[in-house]
Amino acid sequence: MRKLRISAISYLNTAPLMWDFEQGDAGRHFDIFYTLPSGCARALANREADIGIIPAAAYAQIPGLQILPDVAIASKRAVRSILLVSRLSLEKVRTVALDTSSMTSGALTKILFEKWLGGGRTFQPMAPDVERMLGECDAGLLIGDPALQLDRSRYRTLDLAEEWIRYTGKPFVFAFWAVRGDALGEADPALDLAAIFRASRDRGLKPASLERISREWAPQLSLSQEDVSSYLRENIHYQLDPDCRGGLELFYRYAAETGAFPPAPDLQFVDSVREVAR
Repeated sequence: MRKLRISAISYLNTAPLMWDFEQGDAGRHFDIFYTLPSGCARALANREADIGIIPAAAYAQIPGLQILPDVAIASKRAVRSILLVSRLSLEKVRTVALDTSSMTSGALTKILFEKWLGGGRTFQPMAPDVERMLGECDAGLLIGDPALQLDRSRYRTLDLAEEWIRYTGKPFVFAFWAVRGDALGEADPALDLAAIFRASRDRGLKPASLERISREWAPQLSLSQEDVSSYLRENIHYQLDPDCRGGLELFYRYAAETGAFPPAPDLQFVDSVREVAR
């Protein structure tokens, strides 16, 4: 029996999920470190972490993962933090720089172009520096906090979650908590992981918690407290509900059809360490 290692993301949209781990006592049961979304996936793949909030695309590329139910970073409307940025009209865009911070948003970009926005584009991985991106490519994908901080009055922008919802009628799931199945048997059998991560989300979404998160993050991002609060309350959907599961499965299907990434296994969920250990 040992403490499981959690790979978390230091983005604003994960702050409510981490509430009990940072403000409560849930953190004492785990070893926690922070990285980028793509770093979480690498940590699980390299067995440096046991639990990670992984980009949805990583589930198709790391064998043996199980999903903690009910909790996600998703959107049922424009998300504001996943943007295609350009100075050109969309039909003139031929080359796209993809933010290396997330596999999922890059795959979503490729799917949208291939299925609805017109194929034939060239994609280039690049660090999230919008001026460098647009210096080398016609458009750039920005995700997370850099996208929220962008002065959108200076560019043409396309909210990719909004585009996905417009074409599919489904929510888009960007990330969720995943556990390496072989690590579950090494954890304290008294810990109900599903309940712990769900409770942390629920307490992080309480009005007082969101007010505190917004107050602390606003100066870090050079945004108003209201902008931060409205993003967390209105643009991010934190439940992996049946509608989101349908959107996730459709994303995996389209990714396989377009070659964005390999076919994903069926969704496998875990309810508790005790149940898996039996």
